[in-house]
Amino acid sequence: MGVTLIVRPDAGRRRIEELVRQHEDRVLKRWLEITAAASAGRPDQGDTAARLTEIYQALRQSFAGDGDTSDLHGLLAELSRSRARQGFSPSETASAVFALKEALYEVVEDDGTPEALRGFVWFSKTVDDLGLFTFETYVTARERIIIDQAEQLLELSTPVVKLWEGIVAVPLIGTLDSARTQVVMEKLLQALVDTGSEHAVIDITGVPSVDTQVAQHLLKTVMAARLMGAECVISGIRPQIAHTIVTLGIEFGDIVTKASLSDALAHALRRSGVELAGNRRTRVTVRTEEE
Repeated sequence: MGVTLIVRPDAGRRRIEELVRQHEDRVLKRWLEITAAASAGRPDQGDTAARLTEIYQALRQSFAGDGDTSDLHGLLAELSRSRARQGFSPSETASAVFALKEALYEVVEDDGTPEALRGFVWFSKTVDDLGLFTFETYVTARERIIIDQAEQLLELSTPVVKLWEGIVAVPLIGTLDSARTQVVMEKLLQALVDTGSEHAVIDITGVPSVDTQVAQHLLKTVMAARLMGAECVISGIRPQIAHTIVTLGIEFGDIVTKASLSDALAHALRRSGVELAGNRRTRVTVRTEEE
């Protein structure tokens, strides 16, 4: 007659917990070897080894304690964010966690007891859950990084410069959409407050095309500046853009438009009470009303 071995689930789990504790150095070393081989050539290998060591110890402590995995999840989330910043893919990040199963299985195989084999099934499910958590956290972290980078690029691509006392300019380059319009408004209005300027030049020389939507965004920016008591001039109206504006029937109303930034600056200077004297062949001199 054959002998049937009955292994209780909790006995298998206890055996795995014992193996994780007793063979910590071996399992951890093997885990680090597997992840290092999979990410060969990647930077900060030492940082990854330190993080995985902390994760292993937190996992072992969760087995020994009351099952609280808050510290473990916190470490996995930090690993995901770190790898997202370093350029790892989400699958590479999750695979680093899944590799723990391979590292422990070598110990389970050497142990060979029914309890260990049964417990390894439970352990695999546990690690799978941790790997999925890491994957999801990575995706969230990566989305946050992309959003932050886009916001930083938006800030850098929308500078506000002081052209003269009381005159600021916003040189726009690229497409003007709703999100960028909001940034332009905020930066322009803040610059008007900080500098006490009463004149603003919005230069669209670097804007590839102007359609109805772009025109609406420009009008909103001008109206916002007017509410702050500043007069706006739109410069950079090239022949192609002028033709498009006329064709679409876009109305800028009483907003002053100029072909070039220099023309817009000259207009703003005159409105500020600065008299320009000279011609194209001589150096231009500036006289103020006080002179």
